[in-house]
Amino acid sequence: MIQKDRNTLITIVGPTAIGKTALSIKLAKAFNTDIISCDSRQFYKEMTIGTAVPNVDELIAAKHHFIQNRSIFEDYNVGEFERDVLTKLEELFQQNPVQIMVGGSGLYVDAVLKGLDYFPEVDSKIREKLTKQIEKQGIEPLQKQLKELDIETYNTIAIENPHRLMRALEVCIGTGIPYSTFKNKPKTPRNFHSIIIGLNADREIIYNRINQRVDIMMEAGLLEEATKLYTHKDLNALQTVGYRELFSYFNGTFTKEFAISEIKKNTRRFAKRQLTWFKRDQKTTWYDFKTDVNIIIENIQKKLKNNER
Repeated sequence: MIQKDRNTLITIVGPTAIGKTALSIKLAKAFNTDIISCDSRQFYKEMTIGTAVPNVDELIAAKHHFIQNRSIFEDYNVGEFERDVLTKLEELFQQNPVQIMVGGSGLYVDAVLKGLDYFPEVDSKIREKLTKQIEKQGIEPLQKQLKELDIETYNTIAIENPHRLMRALEVCIGTGIPYSTFKNKPKTPRNFHSIIIGLNADREIIYNRINQRVDIMMEAGLLEEATKLYTHKDLNALQTVGYRELFSYFNGTFTKEFAISEIKKNTRRFAKRQLTWFKRDQKTTWYDFKTDVNIIIENIQKKLKNNER
């Protein structure tokens, strides 16, 4: 029997389209737990198809938290998410000392498991200058600048997201120190143990699954969903793969076929960055995506027993 003072959060990570949701539901049933969603795009109720929100059957199979609980018109950041999840976990651990978190947003996963890093304040004029630069020249010059100033951050953040890109750049420029050097400082200890499970596959398999998922999304109505959101295209929540490319189709920059190919390409790039991020944590136990769930459950049970000691 697991003791109440040995709370454990089982976290499932890995690249997009690898099967994290399916595994999380199987584990939730095995351990009789809820599921904390840790996908920064699935918070928003206006975005369903393009964010691969769990379907109705999946949501019924296990109770989910932080799925479509926000609007794209609300400001919501990783610090608020960290606070909200820790509060929810306090509540859930009173019901069951084992809980599950799943998602592919590395920064948000780290915020819950380790805490946020501290970044110094920088002159607001730097952000204003970067904003004007991106409006006039597009995003590529800023991406190249970040690559020169901080290759580590360039390789791990969503460089297609202008807000994250500018945040990293303003710290690099304002302090003269790479953004990445402010990361991984000592944090406040968590009152739970962590078991981190990673799902992976050969790159070709991951890429094929991504391509198939995009085709399924288009068939399911992603184009129509993006059409409804187009008038709000400048909102931070919509600066994401799957919507941004279709917005470029709507404004005549892309053809429809090219937009779809760009969604696939950018999603593949995103998956590569996800793996780069998650593989930094040596505590993660990696499994092939086809691994029998019973093997994973047995390994988790062994770790839970070790946590009791």
